[in-house]
Amino acid sequence: MKAIIITKPGEADVLQIADRPIPEPAENEVLIRVKAAGVNRPDIAQRRGKYAPPPGASPDIPGLEISGTIEKCGVAVTRWKKGDEVCALLSGGGYAEFAVAHGGNCLPLPANVSLQDAASLPETIFTVWHNVFQKGMLKKEEHLLVHGGTSGIGITAIQVARALGSRVFATAGSPDKCEAAVKLGAEICVNYKEEDFGQVLKDRGVDVILDMIGGDYFDKNVSLLREDGRLVFINAMQGNSATFNIMDMMRRRLTITGSTLRNRSNDFKEQLALQVEEHVWPLITKGLFKPVIYKTFPLAGAVAAHQLMESSSHIGKILLVNED
Repeated sequence: MKAIIITKPGEADVLQIADRPIPEPAENEVLIRVKAAGVNRPDIAQRRGKYAPPPGASPDIPGLEISGTIEKCGVAVTRWKKGDEVCALLSGGGYAEFAVAHGGNCLPLPANVSLQDAASLPETIFTVWHNVFQKGMLKKEEHLLVHGGTSGIGITAIQVARALGSRVFATAGSPDKCEAAVKLGAEICVNYKEEDFGQVLKDRGVDVILDMIGGDYFDKNVSLLREDGRLVFINAMQGNSATFNIMDMMRRRLTITGSTLRNRSNDFKEQLALQVEEHVWPLITKGLFKPVIYKTFPLAGAVAAHQLMESSSHIGKILLVNED
């Protein structure tokens, strides 16, 4: 099979297409003929040598989410059969013509979503459901602030939170991006290059903040939280360190937390998949959440896809597609 490999840590041009053996599924895995693979920030970090794959994952083939058709099932897999169309969360190996996935980390295609576009769903939806609704405990009518409102995570968080009855605010880096975030359901989107989101939103009151920025956003985030507010980190693109007033945190009963998904167990991801299928798939069926695909590239175009993601000029998801 053809696969995109990371030849060494570095810039996007270290990605090269290579021939690799088709992987063999273990007893609880399925082999998937990949239709498309989502491009995500963790892929960039892995390519740069800053996000090592967990044990058992492909060491040099990136890719955390795919869609495709099941070609073969391990002996312990009972839900799926050859020919089923699925999307799946992986620990790596998605940038290829074939990939293996744990059977419990696969989901059927939601109604109204094409096989290709379904590749945009697993990584972002699993991340949002776990961090916003499980760890962040966002409830109906509460206020959510999403940083990076037009990223893959952002477009998912805005749409799902709105569909479940919450009010949403966002930040983004251009007028076009802010307009897109508002169209997706954000009441206000602050262009952080022109305005201070801490000042714009100071009187709104926020219950949950989903932050992938870190750095100097921390103080502003904390200042915006209502009592019992929750600040949830999924990345720290501008810095890992922060200081805060412990007594203020105690007085207002704030929760500061975060998570990464890739290194969690397959059992954890399987339970998360069941939650996503129960709570999010019906929203897609009803048209309350739709994938937003910015651009697709052929598998051999992985270098250009990574360069586009690093430019931060996109609105929505970037996919690598295997031609039929």
